[in-house]
Amino acid sequence: MIAQPYQLYVERTDRAKNMARYYAMSIDSNLFGELCLTRRWGRIGSKGQTLIHHFDREKDAVSLFLELTRQKRARGYRTRPAISGESDRCAPSTRIELGAIR
Repeated sequence: MIAQPYQLYVERTDRAKNMARYYAMSIDSNLFGELCLTRRWGRIGSKGQTLIHHFDREKDAVSLFLELTRQKRARGYRTRPAISGESDRCAPSTRIELGAIR
């Protein structure tokens, strides 16, 4: 069982380069109780690609999650700025919660 939720959604856009990318990650348990780090990425508005990593320990999953977060931030990915009038239920999660790791 996961001690707390880990979710990330970031985007990288550059009109001059016609770049509009997203990157999303979350740590969840699958039906067999294994911890899974699910990564999704692609062009904004597309289905994109998905990669799932399986872990025995939460500490290992969180470690990879944080390392990938650092890498994406270094490459220019940022949380999406809020658009006025946009409802919260439509906005992707931009929350990263860090806490005690078992």
